Amino acid sequence: MKLGVMAALFNGRDFEETLAYCAQSGLDAIELPVGGYPGTGLIDPAKALSSKRERERITGLLAEYGLSCSGLAVHGNPVHPVKRSARRDHEDFVRAVKLAPMLGTDVVITFSGCPGGSPSDRQPNWVTCPWPPEFLEVLEYQWEQVLVPYWAQQVKLCRKHSVRVAWEAHPGFCVYNPETLIRLSETAGKAAGRGRNVLGANLDPSHFFWQGIDPILAARELGEAGLLFYCHAKDTELDPHEGPVNGYLDGRPYGDLKHRSWTFRTCGYGHGHEFWKPFVSMLRRYGYDHVLSIEHEDAYMSIEEGLQRAIEFLTEAIIYEDATTPWWT
Repeated sequence: MKLGVMAALFNGRDFEETLAYCAQSGLDAIELPVGGYPGTGLIDPAKALSSKRERERITGLLAEYGLSCSGLAVHGNPVHPVKRSARRDHEDFVRAVKLAPMLGTDVVITFSGCPGGSPSDRQPNWVTCPWPPEFLEVLEYQWEQVLVPYWAQQVKLCRKHSVRVAWEAHPGFCVYNPETLIRLSETAGKAAGRGRNVLGANLDPSHFFWQGIDPILAARELGEAGLLFYCHAKDTELDPHEGPVNGYLDGRPYGDLKHRSWTFRTCGYGHGHEFWKPFVSMLRRYGYDHVLSIEHEDAYMSIEEGLQRAIEFLTEAIIYEDATTPWWT
């Protein structure tokens, strides 16, 4: 298994200097942000798509520093109820799908998106319970009239370019846990006629911890479904005082560290190897041997400190797994 980085944390920095830093840090791969919420701070994806010379520059630098492009990150909301916003994120997604194989990867990482609650809405509407009864009407509209038709259409685009979509299950979007991810993959794939092995998961344990989901069991569920396409490595610290009092549905700003019931942490600072080693083992059990892509959003640490600590911590988890993997696998 390889170790990489989701490179949005380097946005605004020089591309070659970033690659040199990643290589010096012992990383094997880099996940490039090319639109949506992660932005486009390291490369210009529109220029790369239109210019063979620019693509050769990017791939040449990756090769020079011994790094592979593990995936393209274009997390957005292509089913936003405001058509202009939806069109912008959809165009970013289409460009990422076309560009991915040109940069040596077949994975595009994104969100499922979240529509409004009706055709007249102006804001996304994330429904988390079936009552009052109009909530079920919202879900029926979102899934049957927006989500499934949209992603069934994207299956055709992805098949054309031999690309897989790795949805990051994230609260606030319609796909937020294994059940919703598997359901959308199956229904959109069936609607497309041949969607198997196109719509899958980017498993990020950090978004599961505060929902009460065991990421190890989630990896098993997604592995049984054949949907483990990608994996982010990010941790979450659950506050032992605030959470039990007010629960873990927390809308307070991420910067309100004193009061939040959970906080994103670098790997090892929310959960130790008692979680991460079995988690890596479960990934390997279901054939995942791609990249653990470190996503550093720890407000307590600088970019360099948080990334270096995650690299050191995860390297031990990967070495442990390699050392304990039976010879017959």
